[in-house]
Amino acid sequence: MAAETSIVVPIDDRFGVEKSLRKFKRMCESFGVVKEYRKRQDYKKPSIKLKEKTEAAQKRKIKTALKGYTRPRF
Repeated sequence: MAAETSIVVPIDDRFGVEKSLRKFKRMCESFGVVKEYRKRQDYKKPSIKLKEKTEAAQKRKIKTALKGYTRPRF
């Protein structure tokens, strides 16, 4: 079992609630909490993940190939 890491942001009079909340959100982003939550929201079969990955690679390949292409003018 992995050790749980909790994010603690102290709220004091100098910073205020709004600034502490922004700090908490930045810390959550840096720890990858939101990314992990979105990843765990729905289960995808490994075959579907692989299919999506290959389709994304194909799309990137086409996009980079078309990036330097200029259409002939008439």
